[in-house]
Amino acid sequence: MESQIYFPPSIQRFEPKRVVFSTWIDHICFAYDLVAAIRPKLIAELGVYNGLSFFTFCQSMVENDIDGVAYGIDCWEGDEHTDAYDDSIYEDCAEHARDHYRGMTYLLRMFFQEALQHFNDDSIDLLHIDGLHTYEAIQEDFTTWYPKVKPGGIVLFHDVMAKIKDFGAWKYFEELEQEHEETFKFNHGFGLGVLRKPGGERKPDPLLDMLFSGDEETEKRLRQFYVHAGLYLESRRQAAEIRKRRKGMKLGGDGKKKQQPAAQGEG
Repeated sequence: MESQIYFPPSIQRFEPKRVVFSTWIDHICFAYDLVAAIRPKLIAELGVYNGLSFFTFCQSMVENDIDGVAYGIDCWEGDEHTDAYDDSIYEDCAEHARDHYRGMTYLLRMFFQEALQHFNDDSIDLLHIDGLHTYEAIQEDFTTWYPKVKPGGIVLFHDVMAKIKDFGAWKYFEELEQEHEETFKFNHGFGLGVLRKPGGERKPDPLLDMLFSGDEETEKRLRQFYVHAGLYLESRRQAAEIRKRRKGMKLGGDGKKKQQPAAQGEG
């Protein structure tokens, strides 16, 4: 980290096509860069909700010329942590998938256990676990889906810093950190845990090298980098909104430039 300048794709060109309210907003720069780094052939997300993380993965695949498919799995009915909601959230996700990622993105409206049969063992390059956040639910999701992850594949756990209600991701990931050699945890936002399944060939990439370096100073700098990357992305978004509003003020409702009133003579 000392000898190189880390300048990942999210800083170079990432402009999110989908921006919705989600506690995942703090980690979308990392998600974009992770996909660019591992170049997954198969992504599976457990718990899509409004699709911020899922469609960030998809956008990175397209913009980094990655030939793969992504499956978003959710019942889109809500749970004890999100409460129940209507079909509008699923329909919005389905429309976004059709408009931007037709042919590479598939939404499976079913429970996680039902979806297991559609995936072979050792097939998933990137698995994101973000369903019900109780300890027992996350333990079950990881235990049942881990065999589907290929050796060297990556598993993400959202909300590993959320110690609220009966959330248990933080506790379960702490246990995994003791059991697995290659893990990493982002502490900002609601937290994001990263785990690499043993085996496989690790692709040479600066992000992967830093994630699993085992060096405390390197890990600290990487955490700081993605805190600032998120702030930088939000600043760019706000600046773009301001420019858009200013441009709109200069144009009439028909999109034509407003005419300034002619100056009147004194006589």
